[in-house]
Amino acid sequence: MADEKPNKYEQHDSLPIPTYEEAISSRPSSSQSHLGPEEVSHDAERQGLLARDRLPRNNGYELPTVESARSSLDFLPSSGGSSRRNSAEALQREMQEMDIEEPGDPNIRLRTSRFSKRITSLTHSLSSINLPFRQWLPSGQYLRAKIPSWPQALRFQPNWIIVGRIFAIFLVVFIIWLFFISDLFSIRSARMNSMFDPENLRTYVLNHIDADNIRRNLQYATKYDHMAGTEGSYTHAIWVETAFQQAGLERVGLEKFEVYLNNPKIGGRRVAIIDPPELQWMAKLEEELVYPVEWAAQQTPVFHGHSKTGNITGPLVYANYGSREDFERLAKEGINLEGSIALVRYYGTQADRALKVKAAQLAGAIGCVIYSDPAEDGFLKGEPYPKGRYMPDDAVQRGSVALSSWVVGDVLSPGYASLPGEQRREPVENNPGLVNIPSIPLAWRDAQKLLQALKGHGKKITDAEATGGVPDVEWWTGDSGSPTIHLMNDQDEREREGIYNVLGRITGVEQSEKSIIVGNHRDAWCFGGADPGSGTAVMLEVVRIFGELTTAGWRPRRTIEFASWDGEEYNMIGSTEHVENRIADLRRDGFAYLNVDVGVSGTDFKAAGPIFATTLKRVLDRVKDPQDSNRTFRQIWEANQTTMAGLGSGSDFVAFLDLAGTSSIDMGFHGLPYPYHSCYDNYDWMNSYGDPEFQYHKALAQIWALLILDLADRPILPFDMNVYAEEVAKYANELEKYAQSKSTKSSPAINLTPLKSAANDFIVGAKRFEDWGAAWEKTVRESGGFEPNTLAQQRIGHNTKMADFETNLLDVDGGLPGREQFKHIIFAPQLWDTYGTAYFPGVRDAVEEGEWELAQRQADKAASILSKAAKSLVS
Repeated sequence: MADEKPNKYEQHDSLPIPTYEEAISSRPSSSQSHLGPEEVSHDAERQGLLARDRLPRNNGYELPTVESARSSLDFLPSSGGSSRRNSAEALQREMQEMDIEEPGDPNIRLRTSRFSKRITSLTHSLSSINLPFRQWLPSGQYLRAKIPSWPQALRFQPNWIIVGRIFAIFLVVFIIWLFFISDLFSIRSARMNSMFDPENLRTYVLNHIDADNIRRNLQYATKYDHMAGTEGSYTHAIWVETAFQQAGLERVGLEKFEVYLNNPKIGGRRVAIIDPPELQWMAKLEEELVYPVEWAAQQTPVFHGHSKTGNITGPLVYANYGSREDFERLAKEGINLEGSIALVRYYGTQADRALKVKAAQLAGAIGCVIYSDPAEDGFLKGEPYPKGRYMPDDAVQRGSVALSSWVVGDVLSPGYASLPGEQRREPVENNPGLVNIPSIPLAWRDAQKLLQALKGHGKKITDAEATGGVPDVEWWTGDSGSPTIHLMNDQDEREREGIYNVLGRITGVEQSEKSIIVGNHRDAWCFGGADPGSGTAVMLEVVRIFGELTTAGWRPRRTIEFASWDGEEYNMIGSTEHVENRIADLRRDGFAYLNVDVGVSGTDFKAAGPIFATTLKRVLDRVKDPQDSNRTFRQIWEANQTTMAGLGSGSDFVAFLDLAGTSSIDMGFHGLPYPYHSCYDNYDWMNSYGDPEFQYHKALAQIWALLILDLADRPILPFDMNVYAEEVAKYANELEKYAQSKSTKSSPAINLTPLKSAANDFIVGAKRFEDWGAAWEKTVRESGGFEPNTLAQQRIGHNTKMADFETNLLDVDGGLPGREQFKHIIFAPQLWDTYGTAYFPGVRDAVEEGEWELAQRQADKAASILSKAAKSLVS
């Protein structure tokens, strides 16, 4: 631990945040507010949640009030203090100056088109119009002189002012009618819909992303821990809400859900060797203090989210990575796991910590301890923090053990939103989304003592693949005669804990009901430097840039929604509840979801979501590698032969894609291992090893913002149906090979011919569909940008069909067998590989379990749904 935080940038006053005990203590009555999905929270509720009427924290700090939380936001890049512009008037002046700058100027601004400026002349009074035939119209005096006189009793005396006005009205109506039948209005509306030259918009975004703003965002985001359900997380919500408001987003507010969360009770965790007496020992559990005690920053306790409460004793058995195969191997070697406590290491053949615990449970273990091995992310990889980027010996990987591949979101409300007051709740006991044995994470510093105690028990391990990198250990499996371990995990379980999403939007002008949704989660297991702070810091800069565009008068064709999710770390809760709360709307109107979780932890750009292949490459072609200004990220992408993988699970895109059928992309800069989910993942780590100059944060902001522009503002939605179709055909071929590898003489491989035929239908349909888009571009280009109303309506219908295709891949009335919450026939988390990508998961799961009849039914169903979706493109 460093004596002082190395930081050459100005430090801001630390925000006092409650202790962990205070954060999980009973909430004041005001915290029971029932905010609707789009209601802005009131200061009264915020003041209640941040009440000062509690005991001071250990180091003398008290809970922050709403005022103190808001006052600490003054440094925001979008605020007056550090903004590049101090007023809206200054921004407008800059925008006016843009029109006279040379097109080649590298600092070119948002230069509005000449046509759009002329549009303002339409606001002039019609009385100023001098019609060309006006000189031949008779005057009022002339008409009065020529009208014959009538007897006084019968004489009609017209009001010529009224007559003139009536004539003018008819004339205006006639002119408007001419405009409509000539499609002149369609031209003007199309051009007004894009008042700014698209190329200048993109140039503006590239030139105005500010790395220092992102740095300041991350400094604030990592000032204190902010687990879901704590006041640290709520204060973060207020900060993000303020940033959204300062950027000028519309309908900004907090969206509240009440969900199942857990936290360990004080003194409620223990891992110890209790027998034999000569080996008695107790684990330290907690990490060393990352920051000096006088700092406002606190550290969260070491535990597993959604872990089972328990107080157990049993013999210790080492089970490598904790996969089902590892436990089967132990059983074949005669190692009895009934009543044991399994010790396993992170990563490896079973990446999901929850499935490690589940596998231990199925093997007969009554508890599970998971440790971070230095061979995976510690000193055997390189220098540990603070001298390097890797995990130090006391660092612990926290995380959730919710079974996300079974149930996503609030485990007590699968399939419906956990709104305040919702009466339907599933029981905690035997919940399919929860494990049934207690677990706890450890640092390798503590795991070393447990591994050493196994010497001479069970079988000596000679397979290098089954041994880790903990020093001074002779590797043994352990058995029923191993030293007895005491594992205590006493959890404070709350079935209705408030979490808060932050929402804001920019309403579109052509299809305002259709949305491009942009999201990143806000909650962290501790300080969250890379996960998720880097993504949050970047998103707030993207929001600021789009705020400047709207201040200048720009509006997108389609609505852009920005979302800061809460509760992601537990089980993607905030995003899932949001989706379930508006599932019908999203299936109808959700065009795309753009997700960033860990924004930057390295220098390798990764993205998943094949339908976005073309638009992403177009964006990457404009953003240069910070380490080599002569190369764009597209050149790097193609040189490495990178492809757009399918989406698995593990982040907030799951509910959008797998439940709502909204096409989704996940992206970010990744690299070598880092102190994942530990308190060492903080600003200092990022400033020293992750991205010291914040240039990759800047690059990600550029990529993200340009991608939003492309999806929200291009006349034709820039999905690549051809690439998607080709990838789906590959998925079908891979599935066939997988099924054949699992087949036996008694269990022949299933017939996937209908599925492969449906995939071919998709290829044919996608080509015809994309041909229409090419024809539209050719027609509009040859007509000098003219788009008749009829063609515009066809284009809008074309876009809607394109976006509906993903929704048409849902098995809405069914779902995956045994986990019907998941509806997508192509993408879903694999049953026993949550982070991996399982294509056609209903078929694959059944094949893996040897249920061949079910596999065939699932294959036939997938073929039928895919074929119908493909035909809908060209119907």
